[in-house]
Amino acid sequence: MKILHLCLSCRYVDNYSYQENLLPRKHALEGNQVFIVASTETYIDNKYVGYIEAKSYLTESGIPITRLPYKKILTKFLTIKLRLYKGLYKQLTNIKPDMIFIHGHHFVSIYEIKKYAVKFPNTTIFVDSHCDYFNTAKTWLSKNVLHKIIYKLCAKIIEPYVTKFYGTLPERCDFLHDIYNIPKNLIEYLPLGFDEAVVDLSKKDLIRKKMRENLSFKDEDFIVVTGGRIEKRKKITELMSLLKDFANINLVIFGSLTDEIKREFESLLIYTNIKYVGWIEPEKVYDYFMMADAVVFPGSHSVLWEQAEACDVPCYFDVLTFMNMIDAFHKKQI
Repeated sequence: MKILHLCLSCRYVDNYSYQENLLPRKHALEGNQVFIVASTETYIDNKYVGYIEAKSYLTESGIPITRLPYKKILTKFLTIKLRLYKGLYKQLTNIKPDMIFIHGHHFVSIYEIKKYAVKFPNTTIFVDSHCDYFNTAKTWLSKNVLHKIIYKLCAKIIEPYVTKFYGTLPERCDFLHDIYNIPKNLIEYLPLGFDEAVVDLSKKDLIRKKMRENLSFKDEDFIVVTGGRIEKRKKITELMSLLKDFANINLVIFGSLTDEIKREFESLLIYTNIKYVGWIEPEKVYDYFMMADAVVFPGSHSVLWEQAEACDVPCYFDVLTFMNMIDAFHKKQI
């Protein structure tokens, strides 16, 4: 089967473990002929949202990917928000996919997917969404114009041809219905996954020991791990502030550091129980999780949540619950 993944509503980041990376890889491993068409938006230096040249190449998994350029619409702001692309329909007709998986319907060029679906009615189309009330539509203009009018229109253009709209969290299923008016019978929850080719729980004890040795920790040391893109909404500096005075608890942080939080973050690294290891390769993330006694994400959702859960380690997504556990642990040590 020919499967085309469209990553045109947002960024596509090479060598990461986002759903846009893992799902095409999984489809390819199952023997399908897989293609990716993506925007030029990505992370620059693993830190900042930026744009690269439009080009075709192979992903780290050997999947053909084509980055399409935007059609300019008056201003840069309108261009990157409306997302009209050059050459999309040509890509569709050249590939002739049996199935199209649209990662986010938030691009005006979606009308070209409709055009293709009309011409090739046997094409199966799925749409997923990563938008919710916490990461999207935070301003009046964004919510009431961009999402409730423009992106809603995009959803309605493609809706008659879609087999299923997937929300990647239960809240995102609600968002699909509430904001874009997608019928509930067309919406289904699609849990985010992890790379099963990388995670080997049978080696967890060995990985834990090796990682602790590499980072100069003892087996009995209590280690908390957190990470990802280190930005304000992830509240990692709040976790650092909470743990800085707990000398018997070690906090290990990985990820790329953004400028908005750099000064505050670096000021907290003076505490000897806080270790920052910088950005790490996506496949190494699982090793850090398996090394931990607890993994904590005090801020907004990240795909790392599901990856941490896959490593069979206690995970905390609420600071209060985590601190209650830490308080009990601390009293036990005393």
